[in-house]
Amino acid sequence: MADLERIKGSIPPVVTPFRDGDVDFDAYAGLIDFQVREGSHGVLVNGTTAEPSTLTIAERNQLVDIAVETANGKVPVVAATGSQSLAETEVLTRHAVKAGVDALLIVTPYYIRPPQRGLIEYYLSLAGQHEIPWMIYHIPGRTAVSVTLDTMCELREKSANFVGMKHAVNDLGFVTECIAALGSDFKIFVGLEELSFPMMTIGACGLMNAVGNLRPDVLSKMCDAVWQSDLQGGRELHQRLLEINQAVFYDTNPIPIKYMMKKLGIMPTNEHRLPMVPATPELEKKLDGVLERAGLLQGAGE
Repeated sequence: MADLERIKGSIPPVVTPFRDGDVDFDAYAGLIDFQVREGSHGVLVNGTTAEPSTLTIAERNQLVDIAVETANGKVPVVAATGSQSLAETEVLTRHAVKAGVDALLIVTPYYIRPPQRGLIEYYLSLAGQHEIPWMIYHIPGRTAVSVTLDTMCELREKSANFVGMKHAVNDLGFVTECIAALGSDFKIFVGLEELSFPMMTIGACGLMNAVGNLRPDVLSKMCDAVWQSDLQGGRELHQRLLEINQAVFYDTNPIPIKYMMKKLGIMPTNEHRLPMVPATPELEKKLDGVLERAGLLQGAGE
């Protein structure tokens, strides 16, 4: 918990590069390097943008190892270790803790729609197995289950290393309620691109946004602007990202972001694993327009 202060700012969920059906681990190390060079405050491994449900446990664990080794302490590494299965989450969590990650992000178990008392027991069971900081990944649009404020409060009371959540919900009111009930030191990360700036202005400590794979520097500067009370500067950066933020969701994430990364030469391919598929020609053309209007195609490797 000594380095908890470092867990803030722009911590993008890094995509998983594939080549001919296999995870391209060398390319992944390059993406971690890219995040460090571009000024991200940390990296998130195996977030939704990484398509973790298409990966094996061994692949997810190897991505954690590569991120920790490549970051080499220059920025914090947060590992997303959640699954629909407690047993699988335990395996992923044990490996991440042993690998030396700085914090854990554990998604609410998806598909089965557990009651709140089940969520509480699930998280406390996991928290009792380690001592590093952990956060809830709250994304009901993907998991079909929400976390209530009462549940958050009980977890905070019973788990000393429960430190925050990634909030991927269009609900600023819940953020304010959480900070009021859990304290200003409770870490809330923004999980929806279009709410990045407004959620930070009411108390979120940082961003975990897919668009950070594309423009890490702008997101880091937005965080810096908020921390320096430069609201006009932060608002200008937010507006500059408006169309790119929207483009991330022109199709299921990370289909658009992977295409744009390939177009800009950030990664060699925009391959996916089924049932995910690459962008259609029509979507590619639409995304090219977004990149052109943002001034990003000039000088990009095409």
